[in-house]
Amino acid sequence: MSTSPSTQVAGVYHRKLGDALVTGLSDGYVDMGYTIFRNIPEEETKAILARDHRTSPPRISVNAFAVRMDNRTYLIDCGSADLMGPTCGRLPANLAAAGIDPASVDAVLLTHVHPDHSNGLTDAATGTRLFPNAEVIVHENEINHWFNDEAMAKAAERPRRRYFEAGRTQLKPYMAADRVKTFRKGEVLPGVTAIPIHGHTPGHAAYVVSCGGESMVVWGDTVHVPEIQVARPEVTMEFDTDPEAAAAARQMMFDMVVTDDMLVGGMHLHFPGFGHMRREAGRYSLVAEQWAFEV
Repeated sequence: MSTSPSTQVAGVYHRKLGDALVTGLSDGYVDMGYTIFRNIPEEETKAILARDHRTSPPRISVNAFAVRMDNRTYLIDCGSADLMGPTCGRLPANLAAAGIDPASVDAVLLTHVHPDHSNGLTDAATGTRLFPNAEVIVHENEINHWFNDEAMAKAAERPRRRYFEAGRTQLKPYMAADRVKTFRKGEVLPGVTAIPIHGHTPGHAAYVVSCGGESMVVWGDTVHVPEIQVARPEVTMEFDTDPEAAAAARQMMFDMVVTDDMLVGGMHLHFPGFGHMRREAGRYSLVAEQWAFEV
């Protein structure tokens, strides 16, 4: 007698980008309440989610992206480990399924230091670097903010614990080993250019990956709930450090992606996280990239 499966296949999706291989990797998902939205009525949120056949309250995918090019392996964000609940923390298993040994990762590029993006750097119990040969690349504002004792003292208990304390725990072993590289903007690795999109956090950044005449942008947390924030770019989140700047950065990123017709990789787009945008009659829409069987 056959038994019904209880889990999905590995959350791994490969696509070529010129001569590079970009892999979408799922860390899982988290179900959030309606209070995460700052400036939209709950009834409107429910109506949009119902229209698009989405769960209510919203479910947020958590993704990372691996880039393999020029015989090097880069990871953009590194998941949440055990900090975001039982439906997250799947990145290590999916890295293994993708054939990526953490020791082979040359650099981990952080879009920012929130726990669903950085908590997979270090084993918090032992202080062991989980990517022992990697350099961590992050905007200098992230270090300046999350290591600011005055800012941490002013934070409420939950963000103090989950953002400031967890971020320090994750980054300190790499800092002690002189394995943290900061930037302001521009090329951070061959073929990888950083674009500051501050607001969600003080050093929130996107990365444009270019190889063999093709490019894509990994835009971090430009969007958390695509059904809501693509249709309503002005909607901000409770975890935005500067909501007004976050909304402005989202508008800028949408305009750039549409104008340049860029492929997008999003940490909170529904897995595997690749898509394109279009603008019609002043309104944006997001189109998931069509699935391909062969890489």
